[in-house]
Amino acid sequence: MTSQTTDVPTTDQIRRAPKVLLHDHLDGGLRPGTIIEIAQETGYTGLPETEADKLGIWFREAADSGSLERYLETFAHTCAVMQTRDALFRVAAECAEDLAEDGVVYAEVRYAPEQHLEQGLTLQQVVEAVNDGFREGERRARANGHRIRVGALLTAMRHAARALEIAELANTYRDSGVVGFDIAGAEAGFPPTRHLDAFEYLKRENNHFTIHAGEAFGLPSIWQALQWCGADRLGHGVRIIDDIEVAEDGTVKLGRLASYVRDKRIPLEMCPTSNLQTGAAASYAEHPIGLLRRLHFRATVNTDNRLMSGTSMSEEFERLTEAFGYTLDDMQWFTVNAMKSAFIPFDERLAMINDVIKPGYAELKSEWLFKQTAATSGSTPPMG
Repeated sequence: MTSQTTDVPTTDQIRRAPKVLLHDHLDGGLRPGTIIEIAQETGYTGLPETEADKLGIWFREAADSGSLERYLETFAHTCAVMQTRDALFRVAAECAEDLAEDGVVYAEVRYAPEQHLEQGLTLQQVVEAVNDGFREGERRARANGHRIRVGALLTAMRHAARALEIAELANTYRDSGVVGFDIAGAEAGFPPTRHLDAFEYLKRENNHFTIHAGEAFGLPSIWQALQWCGADRLGHGVRIIDDIEVAEDGTVKLGRLASYVRDKRIPLEMCPTSNLQTGAAASYAEHPIGLLRRLHFRATVNTDNRLMSGTSMSEEFERLTEAFGYTLDDMQWFTVNAMKSAFIPFDERLAMINDVIKPGYAELKSEWLFKQTAATSGSTPPMG
């Protein structure tokens, strides 16, 4: 898309712009106050802080370590308070509400059912509680004047041995709110090929899956996720930059794998703030998303873990507009990329693009056009 608007959007415009989120962890997006309340109700005493503001700061500081392994340790506390049906329902409902309030119109939120069984829930009960919570959150959002659709991605932990079981669970609930499958966890030492049986099963069932790859580990992780496992999308995929050479004169040469990813339009679920925290990028301005956008990779913008990163979709886009001067046209490009890459049927994706996303951005761009007209005319438009 060729940019037509030249102004960086305002904070308010970014918040109001329709956004699509493909990579967001349910256990990484809790409200600090909710964590404290559920901990009190369930008797969990392991929290490092008991005031909401201080707890939110603790999570961000603990996650801001430059290490993926240390980053993942913060989830012990969130998972600890997500062990009952009521807690899972509440967290899922609030997730949908919070995303809708931030202008997200479609989201795929992932979680690992196997991490919520400590108080006797079955895998099926976990999935049904979360699905019911998402539906309740969608209803609350509508009541508050927002529209959002949330699909669940069921995640298997790459260090565990339940991937096939979770894949079968995703297939069972594929018509009841679950849109796909994922594997997550530390990449080093746990290649995606350990779970080939799960991926082969999903392919036989014509189901969708994404794989965390190319976040903390390099090109071999991406190559295995695509060529051995057959992933539809790459969770993060930021290390694809290692297969791209930029010469001093600015010319760019893509390696075989990078060319394949771009040519095949493999979606990259990029999470800028999270990548800075885990050391996958040094700064927003140096984040590979800038180059990947210029080279027209299927890049998307995501939050990863809103609590640990202290972020939202609006804040992610705000940081990127500051770093790269992105306009509403660029925001729309990322958003359409994400919607094209969603795991819902094609006609539903197309309807969301044509009936929600494009009209939403057109309205915001019309504000820019009228502002430009007023500025060039040298007069203030009459009120009323």
